[in-house]
Amino acid sequence: MTRTTVWYDASCPLCRREISLMDRLDRTGRITFIDASDPATNCPIARADLLARFHASENGQLSSGAAAFGAMWRAIPVLRPAGLAMKLPVVERFFEWLYLRFLQNRTKLQRLLG
Repeated sequence: MTRTTVWYDASCPLCRREISLMDRLDRTGRITFIDASDPATNCPIARADLLARFHASENGQLSSGAAAFGAMWRAIPVLRPAGLAMKLPVVERFFEWLYLRFLQNRTKLQRLLG
């Protein structure tokens, strides 16, 4: 069974909401969610880099941005088709483009959610 590890920013209200949803959808327990904002967390790369972009490890392969979402989705049966589609370069590039737009507006969106 493939194990996936996801590092996320628990200090971000948007991130907490999304990870909460993904955790509920992960009924098989294949994902380990790790709060990268916790100073006690052992990070595979610089903490600032983990907090700047979404990161996941699938089969020991660390990815970030859209590719990391694809890795996480592949671990969740209901989202697996979307995760598999993310392996297509054109799909991953499109989602990376969307993800970069989100990052540009993340602070504004966080303020809206409080």
